[in-house]
Amino acid sequence: MIALSLAEIAAVVGGQTHDIPDPSVQVTGPVVRDSRETVPGSLFVAFVGERVDGHDYASAVVEAGAVAVLASRPVGVPAIVVEDVQSALGALARHVVRRLGATLVALTGSAGKTSTKDLVAQVLRRKAPTVFTPGSLNNEIGLPLTALSATEETRFLVLEMGARGIGHIRYLTELTPPRIGLVLNVGTAHIGEFGGREQIAQAKGELVEALPAAEDGGAAILNADDPLVRAMASRTKAKVILFGESGEADVRAENVRLTDSGQPAFRLHTPSGASDVTMRLYGEHHVSNALAAAAVAHELGMSAEEIATALSEAGSLSRWRMEVTERPDGVTIVNDAYNANPESMRAALRALAAMGKGRRTWAVLGKMAELGDEALAEHDAVGRLAVRLNVSKLVAVGGIEASWLQLGAYNEGSWGEESVHVSDAQAAIDLLRSELRPGDVVLVKASRSVGLESVAQALIETGAEGEVAAR
Repeated sequence: MIALSLAEIAAVVGGQTHDIPDPSVQVTGPVVRDSRETVPGSLFVAFVGERVDGHDYASAVVEAGAVAVLASRPVGVPAIVVEDVQSALGALARHVVRRLGATLVALTGSAGKTSTKDLVAQVLRRKAPTVFTPGSLNNEIGLPLTALSATEETRFLVLEMGARGIGHIRYLTELTPPRIGLVLNVGTAHIGEFGGREQIAQAKGELVEALPAAEDGGAAILNADDPLVRAMASRTKAKVILFGESGEADVRAENVRLTDSGQPAFRLHTPSGASDVTMRLYGEHHVSNALAAAAVAHELGMSAEEIATALSEAGSLSRWRMEVTERPDGVTIVNDAYNANPESMRAALRALAAMGKGRRTWAVLGKMAELGDEALAEHDAVGRLAVRLNVSKLVAVGGIEASWLQLGAYNEGSWGEESVHVSDAQAAIDLLRSELRPGDVVLVKASRSVGLESVAQALIETGAEGEVAAR
């Protein structure tokens, strides 16, 4: 974080100093909420969780070098005490962002947020120092913590914004007001909480409503291929830039194809020129993500050649998102187990089909959470799609939702042992260890709560030990 004195922080957050001998002492390190991340100069934020109370670690973090604790009660060590720690954290982030003067890019969408955020960051940091959301820390706590990690040298701040209801994104934009807003898509993720795609669109569109007017530098970057996103142009005074495969898009892709290994390639067109891209990431769905990143970079002055080079060299920065591991015995493990919704599940299955041409393919799938009344239909549809894409074997893992996946496969024409329902991750591991053959490709994907990353990790470790090769 940029250096701030404890007195200034207390004034910004409306707090009272306790046990602080010298309020002029500065916070020069990061703002952290995990005591294990404390380094000299830190400010520790004490949240009260369901299982852990951060206040209990106050003495330990000060011993580790923290300058003070942002707390909701006195803790016997230097502290700034406030009524609400979360609100205070947001106020501090808002203050720091205003002082920075960096260009703030915010993005949201139902699917692909994290992958796109990572692409935007990798492209922009070729131009200037860039700070971006780590992983998926895109809520009212993760977002201000990311903003507070910026320094005086930061020129671009790329922030992912998530929402579980109307008003959430509006609140995040008040903490960190963006100049550029990017909306990727409106899908069915969290549809059970929102109530419908129109409500999701209403929530996502709060981002473009928060942008400055065009004459003040505001830019809304919208997916031309998604009607609900494209319609958001009427909700903003910012300049509108369209991306997509539509011929009307300002930043578009032509001649889209997949390499033999399942990596997308295309001709990138921007208002400043065109250039060829061959990505290191897997799956055709990354074309849209790449175009979104290219639109941001173009708005910030990068040439088509610079953008294409950056996109061609960009990798995956966040774990368990289409992570591809080649085992010594020739088995390919695709770990996409961080989360799942109908859109991302379909994209992952198509990527599996592309990667597995001429090879046996396995789709190890689990529950897609928060789909409400659409859950049965959506799981059934995914099971059917696995059959239509000629996936060799579907392994449905878990409870009732997994049975719906298998039912969809059966109804679409799966026969024999082409699909199987197992009770849990360990059962899936046991099955795969006994049946995988060299050259097979395995996709592992489900909502975060299912924890299927353990399946991918076990299969990777099995290959490293040579057990499957020996068998």
